[in-house]
Amino acid sequence: MNKETTARPARSLPRYKTLLCCACVAILLANGFSLLRNLDALKATNALQTQSARVADELQYVNLLVTDAESGVRGYFLSGSDAYLGPVRHAPQEVDREFGKLTTLLADNPSQLKNLAQLRNLVERRIASMQQALDVYRTGGLQDIVAIASAPDNKAHMDEIRLQVVIMTGEQNELLAKRHAEFYHQYHQAVWVGLGINAAAIAVILLFYTGIRRSFGLRLRAEQALQQANDQLETTVALRTEQLSVLSRHLIRVAEEEKSRLARELHDEMGANLTAIGMDLATVRDRLERSEPELAAMLARARVTLVDTVQLKRRIIENLRPSLLDNMGLSAALHSYGGDYARVTGIECDVLIEGEVDAVAPMQAIALFRITQEALNNVAKYAQARHVTVHLVREEKALSLLVEDDGIGIAPDALARPKSHGLLGMRERALLLGGSLKVERGAGGTGTCVSAWIPVAASDGENGGKARPAPQGRLPEVLEKPVEHTAFVDNGTAAPAPAQRANGAALR
Repeated sequence: MNKETTARPARSLPRYKTLLCCACVAILLANGFSLLRNLDALKATNALQTQSARVADELQYVNLLVTDAESGVRGYFLSGSDAYLGPVRHAPQEVDREFGKLTTLLADNPSQLKNLAQLRNLVERRIASMQQALDVYRTGGLQDIVAIASAPDNKAHMDEIRLQVVIMTGEQNELLAKRHAEFYHQYHQAVWVGLGINAAAIAVILLFYTGIRRSFGLRLRAEQALQQANDQLETTVALRTEQLSVLSRHLIRVAEEEKSRLARELHDEMGANLTAIGMDLATVRDRLERSEPELAAMLARARVTLVDTVQLKRRIIENLRPSLLDNMGLSAALHSYGGDYARVTGIECDVLIEGEVDAVAPMQAIALFRITQEALNNVAKYAQARHVTVHLVREEKALSLLVEDDGIGIAPDALARPKSHGLLGMRERALLLGGSLKVERGAGGTGTCVSAWIPVAASDGENGGKARPAPQGRLPEVLEKPVEHTAFVDNGTAAPAPAQRANGAALR
């Protein structure tokens, strides 16, 4: 019969948690983008500020070059010393280099480049006028120079240069102020955006926390429900196990009582019937022995069959309830059974008895005998042992039984196997009387050790410390010949020893 299996749905993260995680990632990305934008704006503003400072410095330096050149020319006019002409001689090269720098700095500002071109024109014209004044001084003298210097255009030329420098510096400062204003505007926007992003992040985190808390609560309630279900199941299993254990012990007790009853009925009623049949057969055979020898021979064979039936009845009774246990006590029953076991199985069996064990109650006696019987049966079946020891000790308040062999040992999971009825039966017999049973490997991991402990408190008084009396109504001597005790076979039943089978001559 084919069983259809349905695939269990794959468990995944709830959709709202996924959306919240995506929202958190988006908020973090937006926050990072805003931060990068603010950093770029700050870098641009800092670069513009640095550029404006350099432009102002370069413009002041150009103005200083022109002023130094003009001062050097005046000193030359007054002293006639060529030492004052150094700034004038180096001014063109220095001015070209400075204007090159300014052109590079103001490359992205067309308005400033236009102003720079005007300034350069004014500076070059002023330097050219200084060169012209030097040439005039060398040819005409000081009076011509005084006439040139007193001209209004000379002073206006220098004022135009200074004015152009001021204009360029002012425009650069205005540009810097505009960039600063733009940066602070963007900064305020970024602050508000950041506050909004943080508020959204806090809201998402709160939602995520709420979802996690809700999920945790649901999971906790599910775990509690599962734990309650497990507790109820364990309680139910324990209750059912206890009920089954009680039922098992009750069945063992009932079975032993039923076996005892059947043994008595077989011994009394069937024994009486077989005795009557034997006596009638003996009487008829005696009368027909001379007149009808053939019929007498048939009756003799019938008598042999009757004797076999009596022996079969005895074996059945011994299997149901060992007669030695009731007649001679537990010690004699164990010794006899150990001898029969050793003779049939070929396994050396030592039975050691310590203390007065024959005074125990019948339930304790039959339980110990059955546990020993089942343990020896398992040794014969599975242990592959050469020697087994049965050790029964009467302690102050209990009976201690130990059955130990030198075989291959028992598997650790033997008691848990569902078909280990023999071991479970032994344990239930011990539990029935308030005792315990343990099955484990022997000393050094060799062989198997079965140990049972059964209390004897309030038990000895059941029979007054004496063995049970033998059943009444025994067969007459004509049929009930003495036989040896039943012997052990490997299927757990009892069989007669070879000397038990009687022949027809034994009844004559």
